[in-house]
Amino acid sequence: MADEQKQITIDGKQYILDDLSDTAKSQLLGIQAADQKINMLKQDLALVQTARNAYIKVLSENLPEANGDA
Repeated sequence: MADEQKQITIDGKQYILDDLSDTAKSQLLGIQAADQKINMLKQDLALVQTARNAYIKVLSENLPEANGDA
């Protein structure tokens, strides 16, 4: 098993990582960094949306009765 080479699948084709050019390896690192940032932003968005919903709930609980002017 120590002889197994790490591979990556891109567009349905498998490539051995060690066979990729330095430019291709660099691009893969960029993609990984971008994916990590996207996941962090998704988590941040979920947190902010939860906070927003909590603010809306408390606001609605603290509004005066409507005057019926709708």
